[in-house]
Amino acid sequence: MKFISWNVNGLRACVQKGFLDFFREADADFFCIQESKLQEGQITLDLPGYYQYWNYAEKKGYSGTAIFTKHEPLSVNYGIGVEEHDHEGRVITLEYPDFYMITCYTPNSQNELARLPYRMKWEDDFLAYIKSLDAKKPVIFCGDLNVAHEEIDLKNPKTNHQNAGFTDEERGKMTALLASGFIDTFRYFYPDMENIYSWWSYRFKAREKNTGWRIDYFITSASYKDKLVDAKIHTDIFGSDHCPVELVTRD
Repeated sequence: MKFISWNVNGLRACVQKGFLDFFREADADFFCIQESKLQEGQITLDLPGYYQYWNYAEKKGYSGTAIFTKHEPLSVNYGIGVEEHDHEGRVITLEYPDFYMITCYTPNSQNELARLPYRMKWEDDFLAYIKSLDAKKPVIFCGDLNVAHEEIDLKNPKTNHQNAGFTDEERGKMTALLASGFIDTFRYFYPDMENIYSWWSYRFKAREKNTGWRIDYFITSASYKDKLVDAKIHTDIFGSDHCPVELVTRD
């Protein structure tokens, strides 16, 4: 099976920049997006053969996620069941006989780390959520997790230390998540690959210079390891300040 995840940074804008061309070319079993920046009814996508599941933020033009899939789920859940987190459209969970599929848009800690305390609470609650699912069957989750885990995952680690997305606190939460029985699939296949990123600032010609960060992930339960085939980062695909990331598994 093929899984794609893409922070589209505004789906209506991304559709004007080739989103549907890549969608058709990818022909994925699961195509997950983050930061749709939509309310219900603001876009209609004609995606023959796909079920569509959307989670909208209450705040207009903000956050939002969706999953488009060829496979009808057993159940669909929006959010993580924690009231303070479930107003921003950040999580969708689809249940299948053999696994859970989750798209996630992790809150950004923001300038001057204004939202870091909230982010820490989110991390704890999200980990508790996926661990509760993992106790039943394997979990595959993807999305913009808003953290570069190790120094290899961004161009300028020293000058970005303690900036949002590369704080010791955020990196520590990712370390703890992976230690809880989960796999960063890109690093599983390419532990030492450098200069491969999934997000570049729109400023300072960052993408042209490849001054980027790897903050978009596919993470799976360790129990799913034998099903993993490959992971990719589509750095050649434009349309957003993020590029799509991919996971391939055995059926």
